[in-house]
Amino acid sequence: MLRLALRLVAAIGLPGLLAATALPARAQSQLYAEARAEGAFAFYVGGPTAPWEAKAKIFEQRYPGIKVSITGGFSNVLDKKVDQQLKDDKLEVDAAIFQTLQDCVRWNAQGHLLSYKPQGFDAIDASFKDPGGAFYGVMVIAMPYMVNTEHVSSGDVPDSALDFLKPQFRGKAVTPYPADDDATLWLFHHVVRKYGWDWMDKYMLNKPNFTEPMKQEGKPVASHFSTVDATPIWPLTGAIFKKAPHPNAARLFMGWLLEPEQQATTGTWSVRGDVPPPAGYKPIFSYKVVNDYRDFLTNEAQVVDLRKRFEHYTGPVVNVGGVR
Repeated sequence: MLRLALRLVAAIGLPGLLAATALPARAQSQLYAEARAEGAFAFYVGGPTAPWEAKAKIFEQRYPGIKVSITGGFSNVLDKKVDQQLKDDKLEVDAAIFQTLQDCVRWNAQGHLLSYKPQGFDAIDASFKDPGGAFYGVMVIAMPYMVNTEHVSSGDVPDSALDFLKPQFRGKAVTPYPADDDATLWLFHHVVRKYGWDWMDKYMLNKPNFTEPMKQEGKPVASHFSTVDATPIWPLTGAIFKKAPHPNAARLFMGWLLEPEQQATTGTWSVRGDVPPPAGYKPIFSYKVVNDYRDFLTNEAQVVDLRKRFEHYTGPVVNVGGVR
């Protein structure tokens, strides 16, 4: 089976070495003392919780006395919970790490985010952060073409979106619903912008399968960075809320995530330019990529129009269950 888009090149959250302190010893000690007095840190994350639970255990070992709690799920569902909590002035979480980057832009404009520039902030590529420190990427997600190696030979790996229209892939392409998943919508937007909407007509005639994001993980897949089409890349983005119940623990955790030791264990590219790429891959900007995710998502009128247009092709989004 073949996938047009997959959000992660490799599973995030691989256990790694305990991080060395990133801040000067005195400042780090003071922040830890304040965080430990709070005793906890809670965040929402777009995606499954298991990889983040593994990272949380490392953090709790490094900083005893701080209990981390995580709620995973779809970013475009969890953001509505945050909105309600903000409206009720009863925040239950300290931070969010979401795919829906537009939420971070919106919450910042509304004055809900805490500006915080952890150690290493300057090493983050400008395209992956708010210059004032209100939000910043914690890892880079690339969306290369993916193939199931049990069904697609190396000679048949698609190198452009046009290759997905070949008869041999009829009924075998798999992708999340473009109208539901922001990153997939963005990917399809770039495809039809380059090849025209008649590409989508032909793609639908080839009977693709639409499913929930991350539903097909665990398959024997290999990634291919196209030499013809630009590969979309985007930052999974984190932000701390200004009225967070545990602001110091949140700052400690988010700063810890950006330390080189932790950035090197995500299984994907770091937002920091001074951290090497995953084994077997080149630096992300060495590939032909497109990196306008924030601009795309904050063009609300265009996004609404595209959702309607793609839903006309795929039918209503069907999501069953949640993300674990």
